[in-house]
Amino acid sequence: MAVKRMDNVGIVVDDLEEAIAFFGEIGLELEGRAMVEGEWAGRVTGLGDQTVEIAMMRTPDGHSRLELSRFIMPEVVEDHRNAPVNALGYLRVMFAVDDIDETLARLRQRQAQLVGEVVDYMNVYRLCYIRGPGGLLIGLAQELGS
Repeated sequence: MAVKRMDNVGIVVDDLEEAIAFFGEIGLELEGRAMVEGEWAGRVTGLGDQTVEIAMMRTPDGHSRLELSRFIMPEVVEDHRNAPVNALGYLRVMFAVDDIDETLARLRQRQAQLVGEVVDYMNVYRLCYIRGPGGLLIGLAQELGS
């Protein structure tokens, strides 16, 4: 049996409104919001009774989704947002953008911070990492023309 697709990547955030606005600025579209709560949800996550507010963000091509979750109950117990880029585990999401400079200018208005520099990778991509809302690590990639 083969994998059909990857449905989404989940990110836990402390400010859902800020995260929705930030990822909207990158170009994702809000697909929907919901409260996920109760014992059934806790059976999936192993957290027991829980209350989580989620927002599903969709890429413009419709192929990828980002699930933003704000835990109300139980409280968040660990924080990986300040981990360096060489930390083990899930770390960042990377987005392909049309114009990295224009995207950075818009995201800086939402307090995005450049982690290192924008670099040219072999005249194929311009790449960078930024820290977004709450310190989330986000990658941006602009494919360069041949």
